[in-house]
Amino acid sequence: MKTLVLAEKPSVGRDIARVLGCKLKGDGYIYSDDYIISWAVGHLVTLQEPEDYNPGLKKWRMGDLPILPTSMGLKALPKTAKQLNLLKKIMVSKEVGQIICATDSGREGELIFRYIYVWAKCDKPVKRLWISSLTDAAIKDGLAKMKDSAEYDNLYASARCRAEADWLVGMNATRAFTLKHNDLLPMGRVQTPTLALLVARHHEIEGFQPKDYWEIEATFQKENEEYQGIRINAEGEDRVHSKEEAEAIAAKVQGKPGIVTKLETEEKRNLPPQLFDLTELQRECNRKLGFSAQKTLTTAQSLYEKHKLITYPRTDSRYLSRDIEPKLTPTLQSITAEPYNAFAQQLLQLPKLPTGSRIINDAKVTDHHAIIPTGKQPTGALTADEKAVYDRILRNFIAAFLPPHIYDVTTMITTIDEENFRTRGRMDKQPGWTLLYAHEKTKATDDNPIPLLLEGDEVTTTDVKTTHKKTQPPKPYTEATLLSAMENAGRFVDDEELKEALKSSGLGTPATRAAMIEKIISSGYVERKKKNLTPTEKGIRLISIVPPEMRQPETTGKWERGLTRIASGELDHNKFMASIHRYVEYLVKMAGSN
Repeated sequence: MKTLVLAEKPSVGRDIARVLGCKLKGDGYIYSDDYIISWAVGHLVTLQEPEDYNPGLKKWRMGDLPILPTSMGLKALPKTAKQLNLLKKIMVSKEVGQIICATDSGREGELIFRYIYVWAKCDKPVKRLWISSLTDAAIKDGLAKMKDSAEYDNLYASARCRAEADWLVGMNATRAFTLKHNDLLPMGRVQTPTLALLVARHHEIEGFQPKDYWEIEATFQKENEEYQGIRINAEGEDRVHSKEEAEAIAAKVQGKPGIVTKLETEEKRNLPPQLFDLTELQRECNRKLGFSAQKTLTTAQSLYEKHKLITYPRTDSRYLSRDIEPKLTPTLQSITAEPYNAFAQQLLQLPKLPTGSRIINDAKVTDHHAIIPTGKQPTGALTADEKAVYDRILRNFIAAFLPPHIYDVTTMITTIDEENFRTRGRMDKQPGWTLLYAHEKTKATDDNPIPLLLEGDEVTTTDVKTTHKKTQPPKPYTEATLLSAMENAGRFVDDEELKEALKSSGLGTPATRAAMIEKIISSGYVERKKKNLTPTEKGIRLISIVPPEMRQPETTGKWERGLTRIASGELDHNKFMASIHRYVEYLVKMAGSN
């Protein structure tokens, strides 16, 4: 009897086939005497549409809502039906005795496999391959540690509840509010509160009333040393809120001698960056490369699947598990290209690699560990985008082990006739990990030493000027800052338990946030303007008419708390779905009453 290994993508299937020694090729599969390796192409099976339950539901009518099927059916996605039918044929074949689920290790990967398994009406025993890297060693290790599929039943229940709840809420809310307002208004559990964040920021900017303020800057001299200081009040604030007061202070101190009354130096430590999870990689590539979140994800997937250069990218962890530690030194040894090699060699000369709790932390690794290089060498040419993203990952991996950046910040107060002027300077003591990013050094990180003066020194005031300024509105969201807001949606929530639920998930998951941003853009709710994301009139209008529960992150927090409890076996999935049915009924009622 043969074993069917079902991967999520053809490239992953080929990697597993290589490890298992399968070399014979069929149409949509690879095989040997013992194994058949085949694959999905992402999702092959999806939830049925309303008209699949009742043809009359194809037409949108308010009287048919809410649509709440007692049991959610599955159907094949037309574009990939050929591969799905092949999988069913292999699954039910008498030649196959058991199945290995080798889809991506996580909630969505579990759902992809289980939907195929259920749709095919298969009842053969299943083992689960759970890996976070596609190196031969990782695949062999995973095959040796497989568990029975039943141990992941709760994860599947959580994934199924997420999919069915999203379908029920999105479909019913979209139909109800579209019919009520006679305009196609697509909605969703994650996309609507994400859009609400953008609309709220838009209103903040539109409603912002700039306020005038003045700064007073004095120029001081002692012998050949010259420096500037900004006037501060007793609370340390450097703004003066009336022109008259600013001019009066400037006139008061003009031409008078000053004295250095305070001189303090404080050592600062700038710790190295933590390893990347997907969201942080997307933020970094948006800030440094101008890449969209989706472009970063697509490029990282190629580095993972096609080139095997990085570990699984769709991760929400910035830590490594203890079992990865022995692989870190060989990975550093594999980094031979410049400018990385010099830094890798610096680390390899240490008696022990510094792997503190900011790097190795089993408690903070969920389905997958942080994104790191695999130690493999590129076997083919990388595109410019692949090179750029791989560069960010290589630098981040090496930097995580390098010493902190240490510098001194010196604050000097110069006093003229009881008015205090503050001067700040900084001086590097140990560049540490920042040397790896020296090519990106900006004025903000340059040394800015202050003159070598002592407390009690008298100085000459050579000039005093006032500068009129205005307070600035909040900045529009970029993809980098929107990803941060989605990840940290809990900060918009007061309830501590929901805040905690959102802390572990936020709005969407690292794997879905990029697609969600693209979706609200393609739906006409948001526009890209250079790096900024700006809501359209359609997007602003939608947020003005949906009920608060649909636009607030608390709702997602409650869902994620429930889904997490289902995955851990603490909550019955039927109770969760009953609450979703009640919520859908409420949304339809709200739409009808608006």
